[in-house]
Amino acid sequence: MQGGTVGMARLPHKYAPFVFGLIQAAITTAVATAIATHQLTGFGLLFLQQWTFAWLVAWLTMLPVVILFAPLLQRAVAALTVSQRNESRQAG
Repeated sequence: MQGGTVGMARLPHKYAPFVFGLIQAAITTAVATAIATHQLTGFGLLFLQQWTFAWLVAWLTMLPVVILFAPLLQRAVAALTVSQRNESRQAG
């Protein structure tokens, strides 16, 4: 058993930013479109139909944005934060 997965196919690490973007965009757009759709339709069959379509459009729109901006955001976060190792050196 490697990394807690049994028989699960894994991608090479070089695809990690893409996989992260896929998952992050899916979760964020799912929540945002669910809130907006609920405000318009309430819960029920109409909600499910409208939310599914809204989520798919939002996800397909945001996925390239997330993947394109992820490296920039990661550099910005690295510039605005300090690692624990560097933090302890600065304190001492």
